[in-house]
Amino acid sequence: MNAQSKPVYEERLTSARTTALFVVLTLVFGALAARCWTADGFTGSTVVCSLLALMFLFYVVNYRVLVIRIIGDALVLTFGVFTWTVPLTNVEACQRDDVSTFMYYGGAGIHFFTSRGRYRVSYNFLEYPRVVVGLKEKRWLVRDVSFSTRQPDEVLAALEEARA
Repeated sequence: MNAQSKPVYEERLTSARTTALFVVLTLVFGALAARCWTADGFTGSTVVCSLLALMFLFYVVNYRVLVIRIIGDALVLTFGVFTWTVPLTNVEACQRDDVSTFMYYGGAGIHFFTSRGRYRVSYNFLEYPRVVVGLKEKRWLVRDVSFSTRQPDEVLAALEEARA
Protein backbone atom coordinates (compact mmCIF):
# COMPACT_ATOMS: atom_id res chain seq x y z
CA MET A 1 0.00 0.00 0.00
CA ASN A 2 1.28 3.41 -0.89
CA ALA A 3 0.71 5.64 2.15
CA GLN A 4 0.78 8.71 -0.09
CA SER A 5 -2.08 7.47 -2.29
CA LYS A 6 -5.27 9.49 -2.35
CA PRO A 7 -7.95 7.46 -0.57
CA VAL A 8 -10.72 5.98 -2.69
CA TYR A 9 -12.84 6.33 0.43
CA GLU A 10 -12.23 8.01 3.79
CA GLU A 11 -14.52 8.49 6.76
CA ARG A 12 -13.91 9.76 10.28
CA LEU A 13 -16.49 8.44 12.68
CA THR A 14 -17.07 9.71 16.22
CA SER A 15 -19.60 8.96 18.92
CA ALA A 16 -20.51 11.45 21.62
CA ARG A 17 -22.53 8.70 23.35
CA THR A 18 -19.59 6.30 23.49
CA THR A 19 -17.21 9.00 24.69
CA ALA A 20 -19.73 10.06 27.36
CA LEU A 21 -20.11 6.45 28.51
CA PHE A 22 -16.34 6.05 28.88
CA VAL A 23 -16.04 9.41 30.69
CA VAL A 24 -18.76 8.38 33.16
CA LEU A 25 -17.10 5.01 33.77
CA THR A 26 -13.74 6.75 34.31
CA LEU A 27 -15.29 9.11 36.84
CA VAL A 28 -17.22 6.34 38.64
CA PHE A 29 -14.18 4.11 39.06
CA GLY A 30 -11.98 7.09 39.89
CA ALA A 31 -14.42 8.11 42.64
CA LEU A 32 -14.60 4.53 43.93
CA ALA A 33 -10.79 4.35 44.00
CA ALA A 34 -10.65 7.63 45.96
CA ARG A 35 -13.33 6.37 48.34
CA CYS A 36 -11.47 3.09 48.90
CA TRP A 37 -8.22 4.99 49.47
CA THR A 38 -9.67 7.39 52.02
CA ALA A 39 -11.63 4.65 53.85
CA ASP A 40 -9.16 1.77 53.84
CA GLY A 41 -5.86 2.98 52.36
CA PHE A 42 -4.01 0.91 49.81
CA THR A 43 -6.07 -2.28 49.36
CA GLY A 44 -7.00 -4.66 46.58
CA SER A 45 -10.22 -2.70 46.02
CA THR A 46 -8.23 0.52 45.64
CA VAL A 47 -5.97 -1.11 43.06
CA VAL A 48 -8.84 -2.67 41.08
CA CYS A 49 -10.88 0.57 40.99
CA SER A 50 -7.79 2.59 40.05
CA LEU A 51 -6.90 0.20 37.23
CA LEU A 52 -10.46 0.29 35.90
CA ALA A 53 -10.45 4.12 36.03
CA LEU A 54 -7.17 4.18 34.09
CA MET A 55 -8.47 1.65 31.56
CA PHE A 56 -11.59 3.72 30.88
CA LEU A 57 -9.49 6.90 30.67
CA PHE A 58 -7.47 5.16 27.95
CA TYR A 59 -10.77 4.29 26.23
CA VAL A 60 -11.85 7.96 26.37
CA VAL A 61 -8.67 9.01 24.58
CA ASN A 62 -8.16 6.05 22.24
CA TYR A 63 -11.70 5.28 21.06
CA ARG A 64 -12.67 8.85 20.20
CA VAL A 65 -12.34 8.59 16.38
CA LEU A 66 -12.55 5.61 14.03
CA VAL A 67 -10.87 6.35 10.69
CA ILE A 68 -11.87 4.18 7.72
CA ARG A 69 -9.72 4.42 4.60
CA ILE A 70 -9.63 2.52 1.35
CA ILE A 71 -6.24 3.43 -0.05
CA GLY A 72 -4.60 1.82 -3.05
CA ASP A 73 -4.72 -1.89 -2.38
CA ALA A 74 -5.93 -1.96 1.24
CA LEU A 75 -8.71 -1.22 3.70
CA VAL A 76 -7.20 0.51 6.74
CA LEU A 77 -9.09 0.90 10.02
CA THR A 78 -7.55 3.10 12.71
CA PHE A 79 -8.88 3.46 16.23
CA GLY A 80 -6.40 5.56 18.22
CA VAL A 81 -3.15 3.62 18.53
CA PHE A 82 -4.62 0.47 16.92
CA THR A 83 -4.62 -0.07 13.15
CA TRP A 84 -5.92 -3.06 11.20
CA THR A 85 -5.01 -3.34 7.53
CA VAL A 86 -6.80 -5.68 5.13
CA PRO A 87 -5.11 -6.15 1.74
CA LEU A 88 -7.87 -6.02 -0.88
CA THR A 89 -6.42 -9.18 -2.45
CA ASN A 90 -7.43 -10.97 0.77
CA VAL A 91 -11.08 -9.85 0.65
CA GLU A 92 -13.38 -12.78 -0.09
CA ALA A 93 -16.67 -10.95 0.38
CA CYS A 94 -18.11 -7.80 1.91
CA GLN A 95 -21.63 -6.99 3.05
CA ARG A 96 -23.69 -5.24 5.69
CA ASP A 97 -23.17 -6.85 9.07
CA ASP A 98 -26.17 -8.58 10.62
CA VAL A 99 -24.93 -10.05 13.91
CA SER A 100 -27.28 -10.81 16.78
CA THR A 101 -28.57 -7.96 18.94
CA PHE A 102 -26.41 -9.12 21.86
CA MET A 103 -23.24 -9.08 19.73
CA TYR A 104 -24.24 -5.80 18.06
CA TYR A 105 -24.65 -3.99 21.37
CA GLY A 106 -21.88 -5.94 23.10
CA GLY A 107 -19.63 -2.93 23.43
CA ALA A 108 -17.86 -0.11 21.66
CA GLY A 109 -14.18 -0.09 20.76
CA ILE A 110 -12.31 -3.09 19.42
CA HIS A 111 -13.67 -6.54 20.14
CA PHE A 112 -12.81 -10.10 19.15
CA PHE A 113 -15.62 -12.68 19.04
CA THR A 114 -17.07 -15.58 17.06
CA SER A 115 -20.06 -15.13 14.75
CA ARG A 116 -21.47 -17.98 12.66
CA GLY A 117 -18.41 -20.07 13.47
CA ARG A 118 -15.96 -17.44 12.19
CA TYR A 119 -13.67 -15.47 14.47
CA ARG A 120 -13.77 -11.74 13.87
CA VAL A 121 -12.36 -8.42 14.95
CA SER A 122 -14.82 -5.57 15.22
CA TYR A 123 -13.96 -1.86 15.25
CA ASN A 124 -17.20 -0.27 16.30
CA PHE A 125 -19.42 2.32 17.89
CA LEU A 126 -22.86 1.23 19.05
CA GLU A 127 -25.17 3.58 17.17
CA TYR A 128 -23.96 3.09 13.58
CA PRO A 129 -24.55 0.32 11.05
CA ARG A 130 -21.65 -2.02 10.29
CA VAL A 131 -19.95 -3.62 7.34
CA VAL A 132 -18.26 -7.02 7.53
CA VAL A 133 -15.37 -8.09 5.30
CA GLY A 134 -14.71 -11.82 4.96
CA LEU A 135 -11.09 -12.79 4.47
CA LYS A 136 -9.82 -15.40 1.99
CA GLU A 137 -6.95 -16.25 4.32
CA LYS A 138 -7.24 -15.70 8.03
CA ARG A 139 -4.95 -13.31 9.85
CA TRP A 140 -3.99 -15.04 13.06
CA LEU A 141 -7.38 -16.49 14.03
CA VAL A 142 -9.42 -13.70 12.39
CA ARG A 143 -11.64 -14.63 9.42
CA ASP A 144 -13.86 -11.52 9.37
CA VAL A 145 -13.32 -7.82 10.01
CA SER A 146 -16.33 -5.67 10.84
CA PHE A 147 -16.54 -1.94 11.42
CA SER A 148 -19.05 0.82 11.98
CA THR A 149 -19.79 3.39 9.31
CA ARG A 150 -22.36 6.09 8.63
CA GLN A 151 -22.43 5.05 4.98
CA PRO A 152 -22.38 1.25 4.59
CA ASP A 153 -23.57 1.31 0.96
CA GLU A 154 -20.85 3.79 -0.04
CA VAL A 155 -18.19 1.74 1.77
CA LEU A 156 -19.34 -1.45 0.04
CA ALA A 157 -19.35 0.26 -3.37
CA ALA A 158 -15.87 1.73 -2.75
CA LEU A 159 -14.54 -1.69 -1.69
CA GLU A 160 -16.00 -3.34 -4.79
CA GLU A 161 -14.59 -0.59 -7.01
CA ALA A 162 -11.13 -0.80 -5.41
CA ARG A 163 -11.11 -4.61 -5.75
CA ALA A 164 -12.00 -4.47 -9.47
